[in-house]
Amino acid sequence: MAAKVAADIPDGSFVNLGIGLPTTVSNHLDPASGVTLHTENGMLGMGPEAHGDDVDLDLINAGKIPVTELPGASYFHHADSFAMMRGGHLDICVLGAYQVSATGDLANWHTGRPDDIPAVGGAMDLALGAKETFVMMTLLARDGTPKLVPECTFPLTGVGCVSRIYTDLATFVLTEAGVEVRETFGTTFAELESLLDVPLVNATA
Repeated sequence: MAAKVAADIPDGSFVNLGIGLPTTVSNHLDPASGVTLHTENGMLGMGPEAHGDDVDLDLINAGKIPVTELPGASYFHHADSFAMMRGGHLDICVLGAYQVSATGDLANWHTGRPDDIPAVGGAMDLALGAKETFVMMTLLARDGTPKLVPECTFPLTGVGCVSRIYTDLATFVLTEAGVEVRETFGTTFAELESLLDVPLVNATA
């Protein structure tokens, strides 16, 4: 999934990678692409994850994963980072999700269950501040229910903000024509239709 997302990020973009699966995208970006990664905790110019002797515990992303820095990297106050997010300065944000609706609504901060801890972080700011929101998630929840749904039943993070969904079974693009299936992985279009309650458009050709 991370490699697919990385390949779809236009050269020269300014991008924020959310906590969880999205952080792995940094390991698949072509160094020549000119993509600049922004972190919620105050860094511009983040590189791939750090390993071994490259680990500096003072240099982490918003998910507390040690990362590297690229030439020209800069650091700034948390408030300035959020001003970048809210001010429309990011081209793309990549977020995880509990649910995404067929119309691009995003639910990724709370399941609505009383025993769950709310964890919105900067997701609302990113989903509404970035020019595009990509989602990375498994297509099905642990109980087998779809996470791509006609309408979200969990509390919303943003309305109509998601443009692409990358899952373990398929890549979806949300368009005016509907939910387009662009690529499948180990499954077929017919099988996807049987799993989801969302009308699909076959764009895998």
